[in-house]
Amino acid sequence: MTKQNKITTSRRGFIATVGVATAGLTALTAGQSFGLLHGSNLFAPRTQRDSPQQVPVNRTAAAAAVADAANDPAWRLQVTAGATTLALSRADLGDLLQTSVTLPIACVEGWSVSAHWVGVRVRDLMALTGAPPQTRVRFTSLEPQGVYRVTEMGPEFVTNETTLVALRLNGETLSLDHGYPARLIAPNRPGVLQTKWLSSVEAIA
Repeated sequence: MTKQNKITTSRRGFIATVGVATAGLTALTAGQSFGLLHGSNLFAPRTQRDSPQQVPVNRTAAAAAVADAANDPAWRLQVTAGATTLALSRADLGDLLQTSVTLPIACVEGWSVSAHWVGVRVRDLMALTGAPPQTRVRFTSLEPQGVYRVTEMGPEFVTNETTLVALRLNGETLSLDHGYPARLIAPNRPGVLQTKWLSSVEAIA
């Protein structure tokens, strides 16, 4: 075999190996996204079928150390703008106009799951405080610590009609691991910024 033939053969072998490896990895992880292939999902423990309310959970309530605070009957969502602060129970939030949206949770780990959410529009909550429509808002979790305990969003999200303080997920009350008693859900934001176990919503600009 000539040197040129050896090089050509080596290249073909390399391409074939990469192709086989890619196909194999796809087959073994496809169960993350496709229910029919659930049994082949060897490398991804978080699947839609096995997850509470059909949405995977990255950070549980136990890991976040929020279970007691989230289940406390005295919990209130503090909604603040300037000198005005509202303390809203879950029942108070449920009495406000409810909006239904379908939005995905997209995780930095690579999975994305679309879900049905019901809750109060953030813009409606802020309007109750007299905050101007074009305002920036800070969301704080019950988590005692953590990089994503606090998140902020600009007016382009606040004014969006699909940005919610969500109370229900896929036809059920939010589970504790999905952010009970209330969580943020907004379009086009990574899952780590969809703050769970909300304690306060504050207009900051």
